[in-house]
Amino acid sequence: MSGNWVVQNLQNALDTWNSKLSEIWTLITQTPETFKGGAIWNVVKNIHGAVQAIGLALLVLFFVVGVMKTCGSLTEVKKPEHALKLFIRFAIAKIVVTYGLDLLLSIFKIVQGAISTIITASGFGSSTQTVLPQQIITAVESCGFFESIPLWAVTLIGGLFITVLSFIMIMTVYGRFFKLYLYTAISPIPLSTFAGEPTQSVGKSFIKSYSAVCLEGAIIVLACIIFSTFAASPPVVDASAAAVTQVWKYIGELIFNMLVLVGTIKLSDRVVREMMGL
Repeated sequence: MSGNWVVQNLQNALDTWNSKLSEIWTLITQTPETFKGGAIWNVVKNIHGAVQAIGLALLVLFFVVGVMKTCGSLTEVKKPEHALKLFIRFAIAKIVVTYGLDLLLSIFKIVQGAISTIITASGFGSSTQTVLPQQIITAVESCGFFESIPLWAVTLIGGLFITVLSFIMIMTVYGRFFKLYLYTAISPIPLSTFAGEPTQSVGKSFIKSYSAVCLEGAIIVLACIIFSTFAASPPVVDASAAAVTQVWKYIGELIFNMLVLVGTIKLSDRVVREMMGL
């Protein structure tokens, strides 16, 4: 690494960015069971099991409320076809609550399969490293003390900006996992609403919302692939320009691309919800 402070500051910021981007590629292919060694998943499963008892109790309540609201009298309940319909609804709702964890994991695995297909089709097995061009390093190292003063200011602000964007990006990806855990832990309660016809919309909305959280991973992967394509073709550096101009243009274009990536990741939830009509 260069001994110049300006170069070191920029390189450290890019190293932070590259490490977080690489971490995203690792996280996005993990399952809730393997995330952080599975410790969080074990806690979520215990909570899910405890909440499941509440879900089964609510299952009966929503079923009774549904029968009262959809049936004009007990005479309708006595009809074989109507009674069979109610029994099938209750049985399906019971299965959904009992095996809700397996249902959610199946949805997650389907989406993960789509993510793997996207990664394979793109040809990017990992994120492309963003590297400081040699022209920039040479131009900065050739500057004297007074010429380096504006460079210090530019690289200090630019390096800080890149570092902040790195942590915003990785926190968004971590947030997706936390939402998956929250949905899984509390799932027996909204799934129990399938027992009643008037309340089944709650269960449908829950399934769609959970699927949307899973699909966020696909949007994040697509955003990272597009950024990796940009990173593979770094900004053109004008060797004839002053060092501070070169650094300013390079950092400006780099931060713009990073802002697009972070913005897309931050808005992945909204993008998927719009696609699914939520």
